[in-house]
Amino acid sequence: MLASAADWAWPLAVRDIFKPRGVNLLVAEDAGEFVHIIANRRIHTTIVDMDCGRSSGLTTVKLIRMEYPLQPCILLTSRVDQDVLGKALQLDVFGVIGKPVNMDVLRELLNRIFIKKYQSNLFAT
Repeated sequence: MLASAADWAWPLAVRDIFKPRGVNLLVAEDAGEFVHIIANRRIHTTIVDMDCGRSSGLTTVKLIRMEYPLQPCILLTSRVDQDVLGKALQLDVFGVIGKPVNMDVLRELLNRIFIKKYQSNLFAT
């Protein structure tokens, strides 16, 4: 699993979901680092924070899509509106979650990704 770095407690909270399931979480600082990590490691899903100040989340997803068009992406944003949802749809983002992130919603979205893409119920409750 690969997620955006953040100035808030986001990476620590996500690790709490993943650690009991044996899932490793890697954190990327910017779009270039996302692509570099995906190129060098097996990544099952990316979680991109649209509000991360280092690079735009939509730009990050665009760069990922250019090299890895089938990579499942989840977009986090503090601004869930028609414009963001439309752009996310164009980029084939698997799901958009408003902030503050409800961890139950994130876990359910991850469960749907893992069932659909990997035939795994790793995130089932």
